[in-house]
Amino acid sequence: MRYVVFDVETPNRYNDRMSAIGITVIEDGAVTDSFFSLVDPETHFDHFNTKLTGISAESVIGAPAFPKLWEQIEPIMSSGILVAHNAVFDMSVLKKCLLNYGIVWKSTAKYLCTVQAGRRLLPDIEHKLDAMCGYYGISLDHHKADSDSRACAEILLRYMESGADINSFIRTYRLT
Repeated sequence: MRYVVFDVETPNRYNDRMSAIGITVIEDGAVTDSFFSLVDPETHFDHFNTKLTGISAESVIGAPAFPKLWEQIEPIMSSGILVAHNAVFDMSVLKKCLLNYGIVWKSTAKYLCTVQAGRRLLPDIEHKLDAMCGYYGISLDHHKADSDSRACAEILLRYMESGADINSFIRTYRLT
């Protein structure tokens, strides 16, 4: 199985554009690849989001807008099961970016949420990303897309190492 673990940061409260994306690929129980890019969201930044992520309008000058970035990441995103921590958020941002730019990808995507899996596998602990990283001793620079995607990948690997049937947590997300 190939898992494409991703995390997005957004520029404002509308959560319909990306300001950064981090991708970590897992194959055969190990991290095999990673990718990170700032993204020019072609919209305004809310102060809250800039304070949270450290990404501002100035930070994304010269960064690709989503359509150009998508040309680069689509082969990766199409190559496995998508995974995210609180996946409904990241999947919805991806869907909105695709729709807003009129990019046709596919109607559905298989995905796995490490929060939902964690709630079943470890019901007695908190499942926020920083709490899970603390539980497993995983390094995290929170709200940085590359660090968040890597941490989520490490959490998924811990689930796998524990013998959990993680494929039972795969769901389908409608993208159209």
